[in-house]
Amino acid sequence: MKMQPLILSKDQERRLLAGHCWVFSNEVDQRATPLKALEPGQAVSIRSDHDRWIGYGYVNPHSLICARVVSRDPAQPLSPALWLNRIHTALSLRERLYEQPFYRLIFGESDGLPGLIVDRYGDVLVLQITTAGIERAQGEIIAALEQILRPQAIILRNDCAVRELEGLTQDVAVVLGQPDDRLVLIENGLEFAVSPLTGQKTGWFFDQSENRTRLARYGVGRRVLDVCSYVGAWGLRAAALGAEQVVCVDSSHSALEQVADNAARNQFSQRVEGRHGDAFEVLRTLKDEGARFETLILDPPAFIKRRKDDKEGTQAYLRLNRLAIELLEPGGLLVTSSCSYHMSREGFIRTVQAAARRAGRMIQVLEAGQQGPDHPVHPAIPETAYLKTLFVRVLPTF
Repeated sequence: MKMQPLILSKDQERRLLAGHCWVFSNEVDQRATPLKALEPGQAVSIRSDHDRWIGYGYVNPHSLICARVVSRDPAQPLSPALWLNRIHTALSLRERLYEQPFYRLIFGESDGLPGLIVDRYGDVLVLQITTAGIERAQGEIIAALEQILRPQAIILRNDCAVRELEGLTQDVAVVLGQPDDRLVLIENGLEFAVSPLTGQKTGWFFDQSENRTRLARYGVGRRVLDVCSYVGAWGLRAAALGAEQVVCVDSSHSALEQVADNAARNQFSQRVEGRHGDAFEVLRTLKDEGARFETLILDPPAFIKRRKDDKEGTQAYLRLNRLAIELLEPGGLLVTSSCSYHMSREGFIRTVQAAARRAGRMIQVLEAGQQGPDHPVHPAIPETAYLKTLFVRVLPTF
C-alpha cells in the first residue's frame, strides 16, 4: 500500500524497534520529510534513515510527539479492519478478567491504540480521544465499537487539557443514544452512581479497583478517613468492611453529594459523612481537633504532571503524607497513592518514609500495588506504569 513516508534521522529508530511507539519531532529527518507538509492525523509509513520499514502510524506536525506507531504488521495499515482487530483483542482480555462489564476497555498504547481511552459502564461507553490521529479516525472507531459491543450510548469526554498539545479543541458530546448523567456501576458488590457527562475523567477511576479490593486483607478498624474521596469508592469499601465511622474529604461539593447518594444507595448513611475542603487544610484541622483514625486513605490527583514539577510535587506528597501519618493511631493503616508517572515507585516510597520520619513515626510497607489489569503496562513504554499505591503500617518510632 502506497503511503506518505516519515523518515527518521540517523540512529533514531532504536527505541521504536524496542517497542516504544512515540516519535519526537527532533527525531525526524525534516529535509527528507518536512513535518510542515503533513496534515494533523495523517497516516504515514515510518522508516529509518536507511529505509528500514518500522510501522504504520499517524502524524501531527504541531506536537512535540509528532508521530505514533500504531501497526508493525505490513499487511495491517490504519483502517477499519485494524480498529476492529484491536478492539476485539482488548475485549477478550477484559472478558477474561471481569464477570461484569465495568472496566477500562481500551488503555491507549498498551492496547495498541495510542490516543484512545474507552471506559465501559455496561451498555454505555465513554471515550476520550487525545491525539489528532485518533480524532481523524473517530468515525471508524465508533463504528467498530458499535459493531462489536452494540452499546446503547456512546459519550465523548474530550474535555482533557492534553488535547491542547495536539491542537484539538475540548468538548463533551453524545454521539449515540440519550444517556443519563447518572449511571450505576457495581464494584465489589457495592453500587455507585457516577456521572459520565460531568464527573472527573470519564466519571470513575477504574485503575484503583484492584487496590480497593485488597483493602479487605488488612482490616480497616473503627474509624476511617478517605481523603480526596471523589464519589466515595474507597470510603464505602471501608464501610462495607465494617468501619463504624467513615469521613470522606473532597474539595468538590458535587462529589460529596454523590458520596451521600452512594452511601444511601448501599445503606451506609449512618456511618459515612462528608467533609468539604482542601485536603491539606482539612488534615490540619482534624489534627487540631485531636481526631485519630485506624485507617487513612490518600488518593490525590497527580502533583507532578510535568518533569519540571518534580521538586514542588514531591514536597506536596511529603506534606500530605506527613499530615496523614500524624492522624493515625499506632499500628494504623495508611493507603497512599501517587498517579504521577514522573515519580517512581522507589521515589514515592522514599517520600512516604521521609514523611514518617518528620512525623516522628516508623512505617512498614506491607504491599505496593499498581493499576489494575484493565490498565495493562506496555513493557517498552514506562509511561503506562503510572499508578503507585502503598499499603503502609504506621508505628511509633522504635
